[in-house]
Amino acid sequence: MKKTIVVLAALALMMGSAYAAEWNFYGSARVQTFWSDLDVISSPIDDGDTQYSETLQSNARIGANVKISDELTGRFEYGAKSGSADIRLLYGEWNFGAGKLLVGQDYAPLCWIWSNQVYGADYDLLAEGAVYSHRAPQLRLTFGGFKIAILNPDDTVNNNGADYDGTTQAVIPAIEVGYTLDLDMVTLDFGAGYSTFETTDAANGLYEEDVHSYVLALGAQFNMAGFYMKGDVYYGQNAGNLIWISVDGDHAWNDGFAEVSGGDLLDNDCLGLMLVAGYKINDTFTVEAGYGYNQTDLDDNDEDESATYYINTTINLAPGVFVVPEIGFLDGSEDGDIETIYYGMKWQINF
Repeated sequence: MKKTIVVLAALALMMGSAYAAEWNFYGSARVQTFWSDLDVISSPIDDGDTQYSETLQSNARIGANVKISDELTGRFEYGAKSGSADIRLLYGEWNFGAGKLLVGQDYAPLCWIWSNQVYGADYDLLAEGAVYSHRAPQLRLTFGGFKIAILNPDDTVNNNGADYDGTTQAVIPAIEVGYTLDLDMVTLDFGAGYSTFETTDAANGLYEEDVHSYVLALGAQFNMAGFYMKGDVYYGQNAGNLIWISVDGDHAWNDGFAEVSGGDLLDNDCLGLMLVAGYKINDTFTVEAGYGYNQTDLDDNDEDESATYYINTTINLAPGVFVVPEIGFLDGSEDGDIETIYYGMKWQINF
């Protein structure tokens, strides 16, 4: 009997807490229908056939914003990655007056999602010139327009998922910072990130070598009378350990890392930029065009680059209901890289 009373009291306490909180649920159903023509540069195989694909996007989602008090808020969000529910966001944030403390999984400070490219489950130029870290577990402090976060370091070595038999040891967390300066029609963003870890590949003659990764980024956004422009530029060393980079035309974010070759550690210099421009014609139509560019250079021994172009139109059919027809080109440049021409549409209903 006592156990029953304790359980009932606990349930009553939880229900009371849930009732006190404000839960604002939301969802977004997203389906993509695209045709793509893929070609591998210098491949002897005729691989330029058109392929149709219709899928539930991995970033279709359902979640809620939760308000406990003016000082304490939270959020959770589940996505549809690989057809299964996965945690996109799950965090709580405490406003302690002078600033805010966030604990949980959220977008890292180096996440500037400014493009509206929709191909590939909203690529958004994220690995093709945009500055994009990832949604990650983090401890983050916010003071006005300034954010600083510590994250688990990415200790990947070698590009393109190449096999690596060495070991790694990370002792200190990765750090990312960002600052936003709002100047009315123009917004400026400044960002930086750094991480370091040690790697050993005794089989190839590499012993206790430090891999230092950093990225410096500058971005700007302009908006006036329905016309907007957004762009960024970044430079870094082994920046793939901090932000997504793809230079093969395949949108696989497995580039920009240091490599081990002949017992030497080859640092990877990385450069990228993106620019989008658009115009809101009216409440129904918005047009946008975008360009992204990435370049990596392994100690002046192996340089690769890629570019991406697209144009689309967002067509609002009703509040929360819209489609985005788009045509674009992913352009690799080296033998074995991929060139893709695509065209199709994203369908989305927010609820």
